[in-house]
Amino acid sequence: MRILLLGGTKDSTNIIEHVKKNHDCFILTTTTTEYGARLAKEAGSDEVIARPLPKEEIIDIIKNEKIGMLIDATHPFAEHITRTSVSIANELEMPYIRFERPTTNLENIDTSHIHYADSFDMAGKLIESEFRKGNVLHFAGANTMEDILKYVSVDRFYPRILKVESSIEKCEKLGVDPSHIIPMKGAASVEENIELIERYGASVMITKESGDVGGVIEKILAANEKDVAVIMIQRPKIDELNKNDIVSNLDELDIKLKSFF
Repeated sequence: MRILLLGGTKDSTNIIEHVKKNHDCFILTTTTTEYGARLAKEAGSDEVIARPLPKEEIIDIIKNEKIGMLIDATHPFAEHITRTSVSIANELEMPYIRFERPTTNLENIDTSHIHYADSFDMAGKLIESEFRKGNVLHFAGANTMEDILKYVSVDRFYPRILKVESSIEKCEKLGVDPSHIIPMKGAASVEENIELIERYGASVMITKESGDVGGVIEKILAANEKDVAVIMIQRPKIDELNKNDIVSNLDELDIKLKSFF
């Protein structure tokens, strides 16, 4: 079994470790950063590619490497690559699996501090109109900062990002002071989030609805504790996805793999 895994998430490293342990396979993982590639290699991926790939190059890799299956384990908000991967699988008529982490279960959580938004542009407008005082903690990645900063002063903006070259360059381009950058190393605990709220005088935090793996619960609990607003960007809906191609845990993934091989 030769698999092309579109990765760069904690889910993808879990998949690599699980599949290499339980199946006879070769895994080639693509990520957009060197950091993600290193984690994939450490998890057991046979080969890694550490840069964004256009559709045509992905197709060439599949053909040249004689790939038999495509697994998309990219972030729930990486909608462009998911649409691209579905298109590729359809064009090449190859087995395809979308690993999509479950949404966050908020059944027993106080959600009174949460304000939902369908986009980062909408989130920026919401802050501009309703949260004019206090600073903004941006827990939603470097690629989404620009939409917020169209409406929010950079002086009150504190992004928590991976300190990789591409993210630092985005901060420089947008005028974010280096002292405002919060280095990210995995999901933060409730206590760590509380400490960040206090240290930076935050009145609002921005997060994606990225599931338990993304530390959403810990952010909400910290915000509740400190009476801080949470603006939660809801996941994009990808109409091209066939629900029968989606799995949400490793047991479901195993069933899919066995059905194909």
